[in-house]
Amino acid sequence: MQIVAQILFVIALVAGIGFFARNIKRVIRNVKLGKEVDRSDNPGERFAKMARVAMGQSKMVKRPIAGILHIIVYVGFIIINIEVLEIIIDGIFGTHRIFSVLGGFYDVLIFSFEILAFLVFVGVILFWIRRNVINIKRFLSRELKGWPKNDANYILYFEMVLMILFITMNAADYQLQLNGADDYASVAGIKGSFPVSQYLLPLMDGLSNTTLIIIERAAWWLHILGILFFLNYLYYSKHLHIILAFPNVYLSKLVPQGEFDNLESVKKEVELMMDPNADPFAAPAEGEDEGEPDKFGASDIFDLNQVQLLNSYTCTECGRCTSECPANQTGKKLSPRKIMMDTRDRVEEVGEIINKNGKFEDDGKKLLDDYILREELWACTTCNACVEACPVGIDPLSIILDMRRYLVMEESAAPNELAIAMTNIENNGAPWPYNQMDRLNWAEEK
Repeated sequence: MQIVAQILFVIALVAGIGFFARNIKRVIRNVKLGKEVDRSDNPGERFAKMARVAMGQSKMVKRPIAGILHIIVYVGFIIINIEVLEIIIDGIFGTHRIFSVLGGFYDVLIFSFEILAFLVFVGVILFWIRRNVINIKRFLSRELKGWPKNDANYILYFEMVLMILFITMNAADYQLQLNGADDYASVAGIKGSFPVSQYLLPLMDGLSNTTLIIIERAAWWLHILGILFFLNYLYYSKHLHIILAFPNVYLSKLVPQGEFDNLESVKKEVELMMDPNADPFAAPAEGEDEGEPDKFGASDIFDLNQVQLLNSYTCTECGRCTSECPANQTGKKLSPRKIMMDTRDRVEEVGEIINKNGKFEDDGKKLLDDYILREELWACTTCNACVEACPVGIDPLSIILDMRRYLVMEESAAPNELAIAMTNIENNGAPWPYNQMDRLNWAEEK
C-alpha cells in the first residue's frame, strides 16, 4: 500500500506543478502581447526597491490594521512552506517527518509553524469580517460585485481550511506518538512541539490508533492536495500577486512620479522644429527607412507596454488606489482599480482567443469603449495618488495617459473645454482667451 500511496502522490505532484507551469506560460505569453519596454537600468536600486516593497511590505503598513494582518498571513505562508517541503519529501520517499532528524531545531520549527498557522487563521477571519461585515467603502465598489467579491472570500475560506487541516494533522500525529503507534513514535521522544494542536487532544482521547491514522492521513492528503489546488487557483484569482508582486516592483518606474514619458516620434518633430539649421523638407538619409508612423497612445492592450500588462495581472484589487483617488471621492466614474481589472479582463479575453485559434483574430472589441469608458479617462486629475497608494508598484495612471493620448492625437476627441484650452495655449501662450499683451491688465485695475 505504501508504494501505491507514493505513486499516487508523485502523480498528483507532477500534475499540479505541470498545470501550474502551463498557466504561468500563458501569463508570460499574454504579457508579451504588449510592447517591449527597457527596464534593465539600475539593477541594484531595483533589487533594493523589490526587497523593501515586495518582500518587506513597506507600503502595506501605511494602513496599520490591514498591513499588520497582511504581514502575519504573508510571513505565515512563507515559513509554513518549509513544512510543505517536508510533506513533499515524505510523500515521494514514503518517510514520515523526515526533518525530525534535526532534533531540537525541528521542535522549534513545528512550534513556530503552529503559532503562525493560528495567527494566519485569526488574521484570515479578521480579513473576512472587514470584507463582509464591516462596510469598508473600498470593498463596496461596483467593480467588486460578483466574481471579484466571491474570489476574495473563496481564498479566505480556503486558507482557513488549510490551517485547520494542518493543526488537525499535527494533533492526530501527536496523539499517535503519545500512544506509541508504529511509524509515529520514536525512542528519541516526541518529534516536534505542538503548542496549538495539543488543545485538540481531548477530542481524540479514546480513539483507536487505526482511527487516528485515518484522521492524520486524511488531513495530510487533503492539506497537500489543497496546496496544489491553491497553487493552480492563483491563475484564475487576484492572488496571482503572491508571485508577480516581485517582478512587478522590480520593473516599476524609478523616475519621480511627476515625470511623464515623451513620445519619441513627437520629440523628434519638436527638435526638428526648434533646430534653426534643420531642413524640414530634406529627404531621409540614404538607407534610412522612416517606416510607418507609430500609433499615438493606446486603444487596446497591444498598444500598452509589457510592464503595464504585468501590472494588470499583479493587481490585488485591494482598492487603496481607488480610495485615494480624488475623482472617485467626488463621485466620478473613475476607479483606478477598475482600470487595472478591465485591462486584465481584456488581456484574458485575447488570451482565450489565442488558446482557441492558435493566434489572435480580431473580435471587434478593444480596451477603449468596450471596457474602459472615455468618461473614466477624462475624470483623472493625473495627481499620482493611485500610484503612490499601490502596495505593489502598479501604475494605473500610465494606462490612463496612454489612452487619453490616443483620444487626442488619433481621434481628436478631447473634451471641448480641453480643446479650447489647448487652442488658447497655441495662440496666446496661456489657457485663457486673452491676448498676451493684455495679460497684465488686471494689475492696473483699482
